[in-house]
Amino acid sequence: MSDRASGSRYDKGMKTRREVLGDAHVDRASANMTDFDKDFQTLITESAWSTVWSDETLTKRERSMITIALLAALGHSEELAMHIRATANTGASAEDIREVLMHVAIYGGVPAANTAIKIAKDTLSGMTE
Repeated sequence: MSDRASGSRYDKGMKTRREVLGDAHVDRASANMTDFDKDFQTLITESAWSTVWSDETLTKRERSMITIALLAALGHSEELAMHIRATANTGASAEDIREVLMHVAIYGGVPAANTAIKIAKDTLSGMTE
């Protein structure tokens, strides 16, 4: 898979990944890549970032809110914080995040939303400092 890293799907995915997560995050991920995870990095760049995030059916703001809801409901705290930070690039507001987490409380469970709200508060306060 890593041999395809120069292909158009990879390039398109990397462009979108950088737009959403920011150059600093993507540069760190790339710098930390090893032979062990390079195929995984290629997979997520081509699948998540090229196939899903680059599609124009939904806006980046909408995709951001969906992603936050799913990560919160599934309890993926580290990824949740990362995608909350990414809202600086996707256009999702603190109000959007709050509303998404209210939906998580109803459809994904209050404990998951409670944890996500704590993460969101900490992450958002760190973004404004």
